[in-house]
Amino acid sequence: MSKQQYDLADAGETLGRRTVLKTALGAAALFSIGAGGALSGVAYAASLSKAQRDAMTPDQVIAAMAKGNERFRSGKPLRHDYLAQQRSSVGAQYPSAVVLSCIDSRAPAEIVMDSGIGETFNSRVAGNVVNDDLLGSMEFACAAAGAKVVLVMGHTGCGAIKGAIDHVEMGNLTGLLARIRPAIAQTQYAGERSSKNADFVDAVARSNVLYTMEQIRKRSDVLAKLERDGQIKIVGAMYHLNGGRLEFLPTTA
Repeated sequence: MSKQQYDLADAGETLGRRTVLKTALGAAALFSIGAGGALSGVAYAASLSKAQRDAMTPDQVIAAMAKGNERFRSGKPLRHDYLAQQRSSVGAQYPSAVVLSCIDSRAPAEIVMDSGIGETFNSRVAGNVVNDDLLGSMEFACAAAGAKVVLVMGHTGCGAIKGAIDHVEMGNLTGLLARIRPAIAQTQYAGERSSKNADFVDAVARSNVLYTMEQIRKRSDVLAKLERDGQIKIVGAMYHLNGGRLEFLPTTA
């Protein structure tokens, strides 16, 4: 997908009066204080509502993710009022996306996309691989709860990818890493195919994101049909530990 597809419409982000702003996510109200309406502080004061989430298209959800990552990278995140978000979401939740990412402590999806409580379902497993339980969770998120996007998020310097390349065997980790190995075989790379080669590791991580997306479509008739019908989009991204950029990957689906 092109960058243009992820640009947010400015109309959804303009400040009305001094007290309330609905973002393109429609996730929350922003409030301000100060003479003449000048902002002295803003905060997400509520979680995403059903009406706001349902009014969004999958492309708008993806655009909001990209925009949030831009804020994160620039050091200008929104001032989330997490306590207010927690309170407003007690009775119900209406996340716009479900994210499958790695357990790596350096790649927390909500933070790197500057999202708040109630905005995304989050599943994390080493190597962002998929199994039946995760597929069932995604089906719940989209078919039952109304999420519009399935995002598979890999990252650079992934230890699980290195372990799969090295054929590490250790307890239950052995079976998990085996799920990554098809991505190694699919990776076209002319240089040194070693876990010591950071470029190769990242190339495999990228292939693994695409392979996981392929598996989601192949193994979940529910999600594949929702995507064919235009109700959801299944997309992939690579999070760059150096610099914090979330790079959305091209897809032909």
